[in-house]
Amino acid sequence: MKIYDITVTREGKWWMIDVPAIDGLTQARRLSEITDMAVSLIAVTSDKPASQVGVNIVAMIVDGIDLVERRQQIDTEREAARDAERRVAALTIDLVRELDADHVPLRDIGEAVGVSFQRVHQLLNA
Repeated sequence: MKIYDITVTREGKWWMIDVPAIDGLTQARRLSEITDMAVSLIAVTSDKPASQVGVNIVAMIVDGIDLVERRQQIDTEREAARDAERRVAALTIDLVRELDADHVPLRDIGEAVGVSFQRVHQLLNA
């Protein structure tokens, strides 16, 4: 399978799809149609089956905003948030277990760590 780089720009109500490798241009109404439209153009122009064509969106520009770059930033931040959430969960479980080992009541443990006593019970039995 050959992968073609494409650049997408928003013009009016259309997404314009540029495929430099074949000097081709097509358009799509919706973001969800971009890949299919690009693959169809490449397949027809290069006389290859669509199953042998892939695309890589290198830039997607809307009024000077590169959506590919911004999406990468968002994905990076989401992953960092997931990592932080995992660390918070581990710290919470550790503290809950330590307090339980010291025979602190579940309601007090919940108050100390900012969760319900029911959640404390779940954490201790997980």
